[in-house]
Amino acid sequence: MAEVALDMIDQVAIAMDFESGARHAQVLSRAERFIARQAPDRPSAEHARIAVWVLESLINVRDVDRGFTRKYGWINTEGRYSLKTFGFKILEERSDSRGDLYLRASNEALNVLVGALDTDVESAQIAAEVRLRNLIARGRLADAKAVAEQARLRTIQYGETIRTQLEATERNVAAVDWLNHVPDLLNEALAHVESRQKEEQAIAQSITDDRDKAQDAVNKRRAAELVDIVEDCIRRHTALHRRLLGAREKFRQEQDRQLFAPATRRAAVDLHRDLLQPVLAETVTAATPPLSVFVEHSAGPTSTDQPGLATLIPALLAPPVQRSRFADEEEEPEPIPAEEEGGFSDEQWRAAHALLDLPDAARRLSHLLQEAALIDPQLPELVALLALRAFSPQIGPALRHGQDHVLIAVPASTTFAQAGFAGDDLLVTAAQLTPNAAVTDEPEQEPGS
Repeated sequence: MAEVALDMIDQVAIAMDFESGARHAQVLSRAERFIARQAPDRPSAEHARIAVWVLESLINVRDVDRGFTRKYGWINTEGRYSLKTFGFKILEERSDSRGDLYLRASNEALNVLVGALDTDVESAQIAAEVRLRNLIARGRLADAKAVAEQARLRTIQYGETIRTQLEATERNVAAVDWLNHVPDLLNEALAHVESRQKEEQAIAQSITDDRDKAQDAVNKRRAAELVDIVEDCIRRHTALHRRLLGAREKFRQEQDRQLFAPATRRAAVDLHRDLLQPVLAETVTAATPPLSVFVEHSAGPTSTDQPGLATLIPALLAPPVQRSRFADEEEEPEPIPAEEEGGFSDEQWRAAHALLDLPDAARRLSHLLQEAALIDPQLPELVALLALRAFSPQIGPALRHGQDHVLIAVPASTTFAQAGFAGDDLLVTAAQLTPNAAVTDEPEQEPGS
């Protein structure tokens, strides 16, 4: 699943530009082919189901804000240890001008691909291109392809940094530092793009000559792949260069729109003070006109239904409905019998807790299921449910309810097939709980490298 996820992130990152990203259908189609290489003996329907599951997990459709949160420890300047919350996204769904959805990879996802956090993108890309030129000169085209792909991801990440600043300017120009930070960033980006375009054009020309001179089919194919990757980097740098040249004009337009546009002013009306209290002090005759005006304006205009000739004439010419003098006999409704809901009895719960009472020992789930089947045919299902719940124990609720132990299950690195169940075996045991002071969260802050 991790390999499929990285492949999807790579697809989305390569398809990204300033205006759009990757389409869902394209990502799923390529992911299905990648999954089919992993498990060629499984049906295509399962390949499609796995691709949809991985994509929805990367978007996190199960959460309202489509984001992930993780806890991490932090020691402040006072030496006190506390927990902090780090929020991030991996793949984001956006809509274009026509309302069609597309996918974009977040900055955290790009950091996962390049394998580095808090790295200077410009310096890393320059180093990657120097290494690429060195590998090409030594004829190591296979290694050069991997370096070229990494350099392309650096290009995407650099463009995403500029796009984020411009997008934030469109939302709120005051939230972006256009006095110092952004002008310096634009100047550095322009110098970077100009130097990279010259370097990449030289690299592309060198690889093209090697491709045309190569006699070996494998080297010719690798050189052609390198040419495509470097030309894609040149295209992205050209698009970034156009955006950089128009960035300051974009700032002036947004500043005029957001700061200098006249604000709409409306008088605030207090219904209790301005309407209710004066009306209650008047008579019914004096209070009726203002209340009528308020209701007419607050309820909005009402339109009466105007019948059309196509419906009015057949309704007038239709014969009258002959109604019975007496009402029809009322049918006695037949009650639907209530379905008995399946569950576990108190004896089965006590037997399951007795099997899972493991204060000083750890037992395999397969042995527990085998022993439970000898006691009651339905007991293995309850024991399996309790063991799966123990795979991710809820320690916080257990402490709040005053429990002195909690059931814990960890993988046993073996598989089993017992009592109608099959899969990875688990080691189940009980851990004692010692209450301690709760750790309070501090404001959100990204972890350092």
